Amino acid sequence: MSDRYLDFTHSSFGKSLAGLLGLPSPPRLKRASAAWAGNVLEDRPVLVGAASGSQLAAPLLAALAGAGAPLRIVPELPGLGVIKTAAAELKLSLLGNPAAESGEARNHALLFDASGLSSPAQLRELYDFYQPQLRGIAGNGRILVVSRAPESREGVAGKTVSTALRGFIRSLAKEVGKNGSTANLLEVQAGADGALDAPLRFFLSEHSAFISGQVLTISPPAKKGPPLPGSLEGKVALVTGAARGIGAAIAATLAREGARVIGVDHPSAEGGLGETMAKLGGVGLALDVTAADAAERIVTEVSGNYGGLDVIVHNAGVTRDKMLRNMPPHFWDLVLNINLNAILQINEGLLKNKGLREGARAVCISSIGGIGGNAGQTNYGATKAGVIGYVEAMAQTFAGQGGAINAVAPGFIETAMTAAMPLGPREIGRRINSLSQGGLPQDIAEAVAFFASPAADGVNGRTLRVCGQNFFGQ
Repeated sequence: MSDRYLDFTHSSFGKSLAGLLGLPSPPRLKRASAAWAGNVLEDRPVLVGAASGSQLAAPLLAALAGAGAPLRIVPELPGLGVIKTAAAELKLSLLGNPAAESGEARNHALLFDASGLSSPAQLRELYDFYQPQLRGIAGNGRILVVSRAPESREGVAGKTVSTALRGFIRSLAKEVGKNGSTANLLEVQAGADGALDAPLRFFLSEHSAFISGQVLTISPPAKKGPPLPGSLEGKVALVTGAARGIGAAIAATLAREGARVIGVDHPSAEGGLGETMAKLGGVGLALDVTAADAAERIVTEVSGNYGGLDVIVHNAGVTRDKMLRNMPPHFWDLVLNINLNAILQINEGLLKNKGLREGARAVCISSIGGIGGNAGQTNYGATKAGVIGYVEAMAQTFAGQGGAINAVAPGFIETAMTAAMPLGPREIGRRINSLSQGGLPQDIAEAVAFFASPAADGVNGRTLRVCGQNFFGQ
């Protein structure tokens, strides 16, 4: 369903009226229109800054240069020596930051290496880098802070400052969303410096258009992953709930990246599943994920025909909303069985019967409803919070096989379900985030594809909200 209000505010009359009445004017987001590219940042200048004593300049500059980004600096700021030294070792050219009136391209991204911040007073370096540059960032720009994770810092002051960055980025994200820009924080654990390439490409590109105000931790990888472009080529991926909506978008995006897709949905949706898979050159499997033999049937299908799965995406889910005092037991049981219990049972069967190849990655769909909670959704909220706990609990198991398991938590997404909502709640749901609009199924699919890639080798046991920085929850 199209967002008519967004379209209206981009007309000349609508823009004037919204400004006159002080109404929100949602930006048009630039989303990816093709597969991951090696030169995703070509002709997109990135202004790079660093705190004194920062430790991540070399891997950051290497990743940016590999993605084709022209690298700009502000000469008078602290930390310049760290950047120049890393650039010299990598034989990279650094450009000055042009004045706004110069006519040169605006900065696409503002990236700050905060790994050297060690005291509250030193946070001033963060202010000095970002404050003068915010007015000049391009529309749909990217702000990214990269820091050591608090648990990898020594001393009270270091841990305090690293944690302070979370509040900084969440607040800044709410300031820059009006022009479609996003702001996010990558926390790098000790030993994970070499796993920054794929996350940088993802968060600085159109593939992350609806992700803002988020913190993602990068851990030491089980093994070094391949480059992000082409990393899903030939991989075998299974997606549950694939007949329509978010599941169909996930299947299409994985296929776009070169994966062979097996779509699973309930037998009642077999017709729609067949149509979706036919468009992608995929295979449909009509299956009730709550069936006692669901895992066995999946193992039989994938082992016999493909030799196992490289990716499994648990997207199947339902809602049956009622206030708990009025909720019949079958509402509770249905939601718990489909949204949570089926994930555990299928994964257990795949792991036990070698249905997953070495290095396999699992992605589970959670929800901000499991983070912030919604009245009338005690059943749904329990399952989606449970998913978050499940991926944390299973991270070491998957890492032991060279893989990973993560979750994506959607916010308000434009689907058939949200289109059926009453007008008032639907409009509120769209506007209560920093980007003032609902997301698209593609936004969820892009995050899933990133987590599904072996290039995201340093991300395991994490949950990423794809919600435009919804104002509720953490």
